[in-house]
Amino acid sequence: MRLRPGAQRKPSYLEEHSIDYIDYKDTKLLQRFLKPTGMILPRRLTRLSGIQQRALTKAVKRARHLALLPFVTDTEAY
Repeated sequence: MRLRPGAQRKPSYLEEHSIDYIDYKDTKLLQRFLKPTGMILPRRLTRLSGIQQRALTKAVKRARHLALLPFVTDTEAY
């Protein structure tokens, strides 16, 4: 989606709080970018850059592998 000429994009959460490094041990930060079902939110919702989104994805996958975050949660009722 393109911005109108002269319009500025809204800063991401990482830019607002001047977070330089996404640590896989910081589960509170990582959960902010996950859906309730455990899926990673897309860039258009998180407003992260491509490099930040890839770093976030890598950190979430590391945290899942070390059992700091769940792979899937059962929040949907069937």
